[in-house]
Amino acid sequence: MSNIIDGKEIANIKKNALIKEINSVKDKLKLVVIQVGNDPASDVYVRNKRKICEELGILFNHLKYESISEDDLITTIEKLNNEKEVTGILVQLPLPKNIDEKKVIEAISPLKDVDGLTKANVGNLFSFQDGLKPCTALGVIEILDCANTKIEGKNVVIVGRSRLVGLPLISLFLKRNATVTICHSKTENLKDITKKADILVVAIGKKEYIKEDYVKDGAVVIDVGINRENGKLYGDCDFENIKDKCSKITKVPGGVGPLTVIMLASNVVEAYKLQNR
Repeated sequence: MSNIIDGKEIANIKKNALIKEINSVKDKLKLVVIQVGNDPASDVYVRNKRKICEELGILFNHLKYESISEDDLITTIEKLNNEKEVTGILVQLPLPKNIDEKKVIEAISPLKDVDGLTKANVGNLFSFQDGLKPCTALGVIEILDCANTKIEGKNVVIVGRSRLVGLPLISLFLKRNATVTICHSKTENLKDITKKADILVVAIGKKEYIKEDYVKDGAVVIDVGINRENGKLYGDCDFENIKDKCSKITKVPGGVGPLTVIMLASNVVEAYKLQNR
């Protein structure tokens, strides 16, 4: 039996469950994605979001601006906050340097913040309260659950402290009663720490950085990295040399990636529930 976790298969299972849930909702759900500028990677991400929304029956509105002032962008968001038919709002990052990203994100209503980045939702996350949580971090937990991986009591090591992956995973794993260690660019003796992990999650954006000697025998490895080189995608882990040591491992592509966009759609459903409870 293969030890490779199939993210696409898990995403399809989650998608089918979401379709049933969305069909049971009396109102039409709507996601608004705001994009500023012409970043090619952002174009791809927005297309993927549109695609999943269309597949699930969620209305999708893409507001794309070549340029817009910070004040006008915030005014647009505040208007969307007050539109009842808008279930979720997402500002595609990065924004141009002349716009204060934090200020724009804080303009989004926490009940419509499907990226889970507002201070209110971060506070909810770390106080174990109901709220919207970052999609990729949710995708990691979903993968582990669907792969029947025990989390409670396990030694979890997270490499990378981004606000979309590493930081939210601290809380999500603690809530599941794991023992959590977070590592980053200033961590000393990284290899000594990762070799003790029962579950190792890597999200640092460095191609094949984690080698065989970073991983203990039988570990579960979740590779969140996406590194593009000569038109090909690579993870943060040296997959070919690590896979035989692991009890379970994800590949790049085909691992966490398919779950991220599915969990965004799940957050749209969750936003609807929070707004109507």
